[in-house]
Amino acid sequence: MTRKQYLKKKKRRAPHPRRWLIPLIIILAVLLCAGISFFVWWMLSRRPVPEDTVKEYFSLLNDGKYDEMYGLLSDSSQDSISEEDFTARNQNIYEGIEASDIKIKLPDKDSASSKKTETVTYSTSMDTSAGAVTFDNQMTLEKNSDGDYRINWDSTLIFPSLQDDYKVRVETETAKRGSIYDRNGTALATQGTVSEVGLVPGKMNADPEADIAKIAELLGLSAEDITDSLNASYVQDDTFVPLKQISKDDAETEAQLLQIPGILINDAEARVYPLGAAAGHLTGYIQPVTAEDLEEKQGQGYHANSMIGKSGLELACEEQLRAVDGSSIIIVDGDGNTVETLASQEAQNGQDVYVTIDASLQQSAYEQFASDPGTAAAMNPKTGEVLALVSTPGYDPNEFIMGMSDERWNELSSAEDTPLSNRFQSTWVPGSTFKALTAAIGVDSGAIDPEQNLGYVGLSWQKDASWGNYYVTTLTDYGDQVNLENALVYSDNIYFARAALNIGADTMISKFKAMGFNEEIPFELSLSASTYDDDDKIDSDIQLADTGYGQGQLLVNPVHLLSMYSMFVNNGSMIQPVLAYQEGYTGQIWKEQVVSAAAAETVKNDLIQVIENPSGTGASAKIDGVTLLGKTGTAEIKESQDDTDGIERGWFICETADDSTATPIAVVGMVEDVKDKGGSSYVTQKVRNITAGYFGQ
Repeated sequence: MTRKQYLKKKKRRAPHPRRWLIPLIIILAVLLCAGISFFVWWMLSRRPVPEDTVKEYFSLLNDGKYDEMYGLLSDSSQDSISEEDFTARNQNIYEGIEASDIKIKLPDKDSASSKKTETVTYSTSMDTSAGAVTFDNQMTLEKNSDGDYRINWDSTLIFPSLQDDYKVRVETETAKRGSIYDRNGTALATQGTVSEVGLVPGKMNADPEADIAKIAELLGLSAEDITDSLNASYVQDDTFVPLKQISKDDAETEAQLLQIPGILINDAEARVYPLGAAAGHLTGYIQPVTAEDLEEKQGQGYHANSMIGKSGLELACEEQLRAVDGSSIIIVDGDGNTVETLASQEAQNGQDVYVTIDASLQQSAYEQFASDPGTAAAMNPKTGEVLALVSTPGYDPNEFIMGMSDERWNELSSAEDTPLSNRFQSTWVPGSTFKALTAAIGVDSGAIDPEQNLGYVGLSWQKDASWGNYYVTTLTDYGDQVNLENALVYSDNIYFARAALNIGADTMISKFKAMGFNEEIPFELSLSASTYDDDDKIDSDIQLADTGYGQGQLLVNPVHLLSMYSMFVNNGSMIQPVLAYQEGYTGQIWKEQVVSAAAAETVKNDLIQVIENPSGTGASAKIDGVTLLGKTGTAEIKESQDDTDGIERGWFICETADDSTATPIAVVGMVEDVKDKGGSSYVTQKVRNITAGYFGQ
């Protein structure tokens, strides 16, 4: 190849010196287009969206941040209303109607706008004290100097028909709380008339200091509280200044008050409790709702002036008894004329509640136990209907309704005998009343042969030397015929300690669970569960022996004890206690066949002898013409076996044992300390009086 040919070929194959520019130009063009697109998007995204301002405004409203809402108003709107007035108007209206869960629904599409003014249409919904409120509305927004949309505000943004000089008014219609009646229609809690005591300042003496002191003494108030009431800003010379409500039956106090110049007494309606302290722990009382109540009951019709059950039946039956006041939310013009009714809810009176309680029996039980810290309960053992529930000393629920001074509250809450403690709700060491249940478990399991004579071992006994210095003791030496009947008649601790050891811990625990220990008692009022040990075990033979005669770590609720004793008249099954009255109610079994019918019958007959046998510990409870079974009990509460300073809880339980009895009844009573009062016989007489009164004797 010649040099000329070579050079010609080389020239033909070399790349064009500008060919690389084409790809570069393409890349630059793509980048330029992307940059322009991003810039356009970025610019558009910076354009304000009026709907965002609307959303922010209502978000702040839901949070009650009225001052921050004011910051979203246009300059012209802020010129026309101050932040203080704006906040006050919005707060007064929204909180006055208890507005909550305020929601808005905007059109599906919201987009950036370049317009100076925009109008956004939306739908609003909210919950209020008178029910749900919904409406359509619109908001006009304008751009400020920073280019952000701000709201042209007036009162129509609260409600469309609300002008700036209009008002929102809440009108209420008071509903009536349901009453509580006993099985015979006797009122236990109802609306009644009381005397409202007040002062008219213009009719008082020129120097009323001594009169105020006297009024304070008579009403249980402080002179300072009365003076503060008289100095309230609304008070004029002719104003009636209410001080306290008192019972219409307190004629003596009324007469003394009316001798003081300026005193005026009017009739007023209030919740009243006719049995007073006799049924205080049973009925409980009502009080104004607290902030915590309103939060817990939100959306259930309660408001700042509502009353709510705080204890007893008033609390347990709150859903039936409570009254829901009627409420209307209206817009009125400057002359007070109704422009629009936004929401309306009719008043709903509470339902009356009838309970199985017999008011006369309740009163009788209270009178028997009123002088002692203790408790009493009565039940129909065939149906489970509870006829009386007493805790003593009691408190008068009328005091909580009519106004209680701090001094009186402190007196009640710090009293040594704790009148505010509900004793029928609690659990107690049952003492020898539990021997009947140990007997039923033993006979049913075969561990006790009712006819077997265990032999006389004296008045002090221990299993063996491993017990050290611990002995089980009993009080009565009734001879060498140590069988089940005599052990119950004479309340022999040693017999039932030995029986429990024969039964064994596993069987005892199994039967305890079958009887509802460590279990919530199905009852309208809350009752503490009975227990046999704090760790679900019986830890030693000594504890097992003590459990057999009702000591150890046993704790039993009085209502539960009545249910357990119902086994003896229900073929070994336990009746379920009930408070809700139903005409013709025949009862419902709570624990089916806890023991066999034969075992229940055997123990029942022996318990009859506790009362029928003149030597029986319950002989003083005998009532002519009425066959009763029963058991006394004394529970020792002391630090050690040698402790002589401990207290003795006294018990007695009795029950009609004849199936032909037209009005069956079981009554249990407990006094916290009977050590110097004659022991369990002190309680036996009280329970006997209640039962005899029930049968008209």
